[in-house]
Amino acid sequence: MADTTSSNPEQKPETPDVPSGRKAFVPLAKPRDAENNPEVMTSLVRNLGLSKTLAFHDVFSIDDADLLAFVPRPAHALLLVFPVSDTYEKHRAAEDSSRPEYSGAGPQEEVVWFKQTIKNACGLIGLLHGVTNGNAAALIEEPESALAEIRSSAIPLLPGPRADLVYNSQALESAHASAAAKGDSNAPEADSSVDLHYVCFVKSANGHLWELDGRRKGPLDRGELPKEADVLSEAALTKGVRGFLKREEEAGGGDLRFSLVVLAPSLE
Repeated sequence: MADTTSSNPEQKPETPDVPSGRKAFVPLAKPRDAENNPEVMTSLVRNLGLSKTLAFHDVFSIDDADLLAFVPRPAHALLLVFPVSDTYEKHRAAEDSSRPEYSGAGPQEEVVWFKQTIKNACGLIGLLHGVTNGNAAALIEEPESALAEIRSSAIPLLPGPRADLVYNSQALESAHASAAAKGDSNAPEADSSVDLHYVCFVKSANGHLWELDGRRKGPLDRGELPKEADVLSEAALTKGVRGFLKREEEAGGGDLRFSLVVLAPSLE
């Protein structure tokens, strides 16, 4: 399936979705309940070259201090998984309307951002954002690993060629296929239309919280965090996840399905 075509055919500027005719992956999450499998995610990124000292963990509550205490810290990346709603789409369109298309590249970038050009690959893009940014990036084990090669190759590229790098990576495609096969036996077909989406929050070396979403025009700087705060701190949640939940609750859609997964020290 890994061809070498460009991942950026002409498409209507008002839609962030992957154009028809692009290749598709089997989704990593269960569409019905936005449920994820942290073990599958961990297996995927370790197969690509991430250190076994890190793993993904479920976050069962951001309001119950006792449940939150079970999550290992520090939290290097936080993945929010949710169904794409009208409320989210209106917010995305309004926020992106005044923003130019991102054109960052090179080692001076504060974060590495990937545009999604593979259908149903938002889970993979979210995982890539989590493990190639912040402190987690220093824990990519082998310089010859697929993950190290993808990151080092991506950094000097503009967003278009960077998206092509991901699109044409046989290593990513194989790792994703292997992980998807370990997941839900009732997972939809690769070319199915799935409404679930992944957004990743990371803390940059400069101490800012960044929202990384492959359907947006670029990475979003959500503001500076206190020095000791990680992405699961109250400061980070207030600037990120809580804003999303508040918009959805105020819209009164009645179907507030979401899940949270964090990249943090392994319990092994």
